[in-house]
Amino acid sequence: MKNKNLKILFITSEASPFVKTGGLADVSSALPQALMELGNEVRLVLPKYGAVDERRFKIHEIVRLKEIPIHLGNEIELVSMRSCFLVGSKVKVQLYFFDNQKYFGSRKGLYQDINTKKDYPDNHERFILYAKGIMEMLKKLGWTPDIIHCNDWQTGLIPAYLKTVYADLDILKDTKVVFTIHNVEFPGIFPKEVFKLTGLPDSVLNEIAVEDGSKISFLKAGVVYADAVTTVSEKYAEELCTIDELGGIIKNTLKKRKNDFYGIVNGVDYSVWSPENDKYIPAKYSIKDLSGKAENKKALLEYLKLPVELEIPVIGTISRFAEQKGIDLIQDAIEEILKLDVKYVLLGQGDKKYQQFFEKIQKKYPKKFGFYAGFNEQLAHLIEAGADMYLMPSKYEPCGLTQLYALKYGTIPIVRYTGGLADTIVKLDGNLNEGTGFVFKKYEVEDMMKEIKRALKLYQDKESWVKLMKTAMSQDFSWQASAKKYVELYKKLLKDTK
Repeated sequence: MKNKNLKILFITSEASPFVKTGGLADVSSALPQALMELGNEVRLVLPKYGAVDERRFKIHEIVRLKEIPIHLGNEIELVSMRSCFLVGSKVKVQLYFFDNQKYFGSRKGLYQDINTKKDYPDNHERFILYAKGIMEMLKKLGWTPDIIHCNDWQTGLIPAYLKTVYADLDILKDTKVVFTIHNVEFPGIFPKEVFKLTGLPDSVLNEIAVEDGSKISFLKAGVVYADAVTTVSEKYAEELCTIDELGGIIKNTLKKRKNDFYGIVNGVDYSVWSPENDKYIPAKYSIKDLSGKAENKKALLEYLKLPVELEIPVIGTISRFAEQKGIDLIQDAIEEILKLDVKYVLLGQGDKKYQQFFEKIQKKYPKKFGFYAGFNEQLAHLIEAGADMYLMPSKYEPCGLTQLYALKYGTIPIVRYTGGLADTIVKLDGNLNEGTGFVFKKYEVEDMMKEIKRALKLYQDKESWVKLMKTAMSQDFSWQASAKKYVELYKKLLKDTK
């Protein structure tokens, strides 16, 4: 298996730039490109929602994959595959759009009605059809993947079909399936009565039942039937198996699979997020020449109407206002932070009670606290480039990206030891060639303040601080690094059957 290039079918429910509700769309665009850049043959499958712009993306028919009949309970639905390319900077990935007007094409929303913001009541039918349709498409495709890589609950039934209904299909007998959990908060739970629409054998029902057997979870189906399960960091994988609040209904299932459950950190697109390439910042800079950082700090302070005092350190945070992100810790500590010789800038949106609180603090400390409620792409880049430190005290963090951006900009992270933060930030314990940030363990203001004060003390030692910045900036969290880990896993699965 060592030098064989792999054929990988990557199945998702959203991908940039076609349709996006969250981070899954970015992963579904970046990871297939990175896998292809490593020499593998990758194809992507995505539903053709009404929101997909057919003309812009030059989507065309595939005659042999037109109007494939799919049984959905007692009904027969026709699905077609259409095609275009995901054009990246270095490679073109072939993309198949799963086309069915009734369930996908007639709707602008992906999972919810865009007006009512409520989940579509037939989401179970939509994604049963999606899973069955893809399995039938594979019979006609004339291209057999070595690996089928599924993502989140919307694709969770595909591993179950592959291991049961399609287990005897000769062309797929050596194909392995990987299932990635990006967001465990959406387990795809439906009443068990919908199971009969799947056409799966009754034995599957027991395996994917949750909540005293009255419901089923599509996410659980993926976890039970995939050859390997992954999530977006090693520490988060461990936490999903041990913390009830996190793992929820699939905690015990994941625990049973712990030998086949892997954490692989998401990558960063450095063409967008790096001080050498950033189109949003006034001064570019690099590990070899840090002089531009001060100019970005000046621009950041001016943008938020704070006094320009470059010798005073600036701490920045970009966050959703949700408890998962540790925003309540920031709320409890902010006045203590602002009593120190420091400025603090915060960009975020979410729970209104936090927004109102920070607006009051801004009025009270107009020269020390800069606050912007909402999302602002330019300001996000300015914070990463212009702040000296980046505070991210998450209660839970599956992977986290803003701390990885901060590293690349030499903006030193101050983080809590959880999930992806624990995997990506190395606590500074004296060795400036190894440590990349300041890390606290307890979810408490006191513990957080201790690390903030440690950071501010080291900041006064300019020589040491520059060394720390350069260690942080030299870390590699590119998609290429993540893709190599996925390829290792794919090859391990394929080797295990040889």
